[in-house]
Parts: sequence; structure tokens; C-alpha cells
Amino acid sequence: MPLYGPEFAADPAATYQALREHGPVAPVELAPGVPASLVVGYSAALDVLRNPSAFPRDPRQWQAKMPPDCPVLPMMMYRPNCLFTDGAQHARLRAVVTDSLARVDANALRAHVERTADRLIARFARDGEADLLGAYAQLLPLMMFNHLYGCPPELGDRLVVAMRDIFDLVEPEKANAELTRCMLELVALKRQRPGQDMPSWMMAHPARLTDEELIHQLIVLMGAGTEPEKNLIANGIRLLLADDRFAGTLSGGSLPVEEALDEVLWTDPPMANYSASYPVEDTDFAGVRLPAAEPVVISFSAANNDPALAGQQRSGNRAHLAWSAGVHSCPAQQPARLIASVAMEKILDALPDMRLAVPVDQLVWRPGPFHRALTALPVRFTPVAVPVHPDESPGETRWNDQPTPSSSTPPAVTSTPSPRPSPPAVRRPWWSSLARLWRGR
Repeated sequence: MPLYGPEFAADPAATYQALREHGPVAPVELAPGVPASLVVGYSAALDVLRNPSAFPRDPRQWQAKMPPDCPVLPMMMYRPNCLFTDGAQHARLRAVVTDSLARVDANALRAHVERTADRLIARFARDGEADLLGAYAQLLPLMMFNHLYGCPPELGDRLVVAMRDIFDLVEPEKANAELTRCMLELVALKRQRPGQDMPSWMMAHPARLTDEELIHQLIVLMGAGTEPEKNLIANGIRLLLADDRFAGTLSGGSLPVEEALDEVLWTDPPMANYSASYPVEDTDFAGVRLPAAEPVVISFSAANNDPALAGQQRSGNRAHLAWSAGVHSCPAQQPARLIASVAMEKILDALPDMRLAVPVDQLVWRPGPFHRALTALPVRFTPVAVPVHPDESPGETRWNDQPTPSSSTPPAVTSTPSPRPSPPAVRRPWWSSLARLWRGR
């Protein structure tokens, strides 16, 4: 079955349901003429993700058989980063990421997200309507990426456009070339003028990355931190506005933003299908013969919605696979959650009567095998004036001053503790009360 085209984009759940008739692993096409095995069962997905020796990530043997213009190649081709390596090489490259992320102070990051959100909301708050995807959910991760990378805005714009086109399979070969050019420019800039930012910290790490390794580490972080983050924010806002469970007062049974975020990560994860691995030999797995060196792709969306999990309580349950699992689980899930939750809190706090401008079933989804992404998120609201906080002072230290190198990668986890439930509020507008509670005010 195809994982591309408007029919799949409009209703991927129907495709996953049909694929389950084959069992926990089913044959699919990622693009015309690009076959793969898609893991749609939750337990089977964990078995693959937790067994990198049998399911390694290096795609080069498969890649050698693909034509250069294969549309999914830029998303799946080998890069010398922590996503496409295993064993000691993976541990070395992942340590650079985790140690650099450890230098990002969560309180400083939250404050910057809040200030950035206020500035973006102020641009359209007086209009009474907006496309929250283009005017908010897309721009906020881009601006945070520019901030974390110390990246000039015009270079950040080019990088994100290239990454978006790779996800959408829009001239992906051309987009990949542009992405590489932009990263070369960023690395050259940081070699000349290092600063308090992720590229500079990664350059100074004891692992001593080559320029090629550095470029591709930055690519995987940017790929995870912009396009999926944008979709996580947009899908979360869509759920809050369209789902009755989240539309009433807190005392009437609605769930707070953090639980809405978990619901999205369970039901509509922004990376729906990814994490390809390539068996080293023909392998019998879950009743299916998997060919050697052919992609085995994890459907995070289908696995999360496996009927075998139907009886489980999801409120406060973070055992979903939206962040993957095992040694390749997302190392940036905590800052990613923080950015998304603050983005959702701020928009709901500022525009308490916000509502979808079209029926939810008229929202259009972008095609592509890998992501779950809207084309637009039109909303209406009462026009308001939003105060904007001043920017940081010049030279302000935003992050931890001391590096935290380590000689090994800490074990990855597949779930995190559930936060304490928010105390009940009395009446609407509950968005405002909830946001103040969550920020401790």
C-alpha cells in the first residue's frame, strides 16, 4: 500500500487499519518504486527499536541500489550522525548532542520561548483571524532554532525551507543540496566567530567532530527541531480547539495542555513513520520474511494506536513511541516538549475565545510518508492587544557556563514521569488560568 499521495494524507488511519490485516509488519511503498516493510504493531516496534544489532541503522547497502533522484533518499540516506550509526560510533556522536543539550538552561529557554511567542502573537492579535500554522507554529520553532544555533535569520529561513521540501518530497535532491550548502555556511561562520550556541559547543566537544560529522549532526537536530516541532504545536492546538474533552472548564472535566500534548503524541505524532533500519541478513520477524538490507520503517502513529493497547489509560501515560525508543530515542524530547507546551499555553492565554475558522474535517493535511502535517490552521478570535516583553540584554549569558562532556551516552528512556495534575479552576476562560498555573504564577 502507498504511504504517499492525498488519499493517504487525508486518512492515514484507514491505511494503517488495512495494513494490520497482514499482522504487525506489512509491505508498503514509501514512494513509487520504493518498497519497505512498515511495523504497525506496538510490541513489534519496540522489539525492532531495542535490538540495533539485528536492525542496524546504516542504509548504505540499500542506498547503493537507489537512483540519485529517489524522492525519499534525502530523508533516509546515510549521514555520519547519531541517527544513522550504531555501536561505539553512535555513542560517540550521541554524546556530543546530549552534552551540548545539557548546556541549555530550561528556565532561560522557557523565558525565550515566552518572549518569542508574545512577539509573534502581537503581529496578528488585533486582526481577529490568523493562519496559526504559518504565522505562529512554523515561525516559533524557526526562531528558537536560530537562537539555539546562533544562526542569522536569513540563513535560518533557507535551512527551514530546504528541510520542509525534503519532508514534502518537493525536489528533494535540490533541497538536500541547499541544506548542505547552508550548513557549510553556518559551520564556517562558527569557526570564525564561536559563541554560546549549539554549533560552537559541538565544535569544542572532546569527541572532536570532523566538519562533515558536525554538519550532519546539525542537520539531524535541525530536522527534528523545526518541521516536527511545528507540526507538534499545530496538531496540539487543533486538538485543543476541536476535541470536546479539551473545550470546557477544567472543573467540567477538561485536560490541561500537557495532557493534550501527550494525546497528540499518542494519536497524531508529528513524525508518523520513520526510524528505518536494515536487517543484516534475511530475517524471520513477526511472521514475515524481511529481506536483508531493505528498509524496515517504524510507524510511530500506527504502533501508538495499536488495538492491543486499547484498554490502557492514556492520561498521564508517556509510553508512546513518538520520541522513538531504545538507544536511538530522541535526545531532545525535554526541550521539544517545553517549547511546544509553552507555545500552546501562550496562544490560548492570549486568545481565550479562539476557535477554528473551518470545520475540523475541512482541514487539509500535507502529503508525504514521514510526517503528519497540516497545510494551514485558520482560526478566528476577538481582536486583542498583546504586550511584548523587551529582548535580552546584549551579552546576556543564556545558558549554563560550564560544558558537561561525558565519556559515554546515558541510557535512553522510553517514558517520563507524569506531571502532577493541575488544580481545578472555577470558570472560563480557563486557558488564562491554566497558563498562569503552569508557569507558577
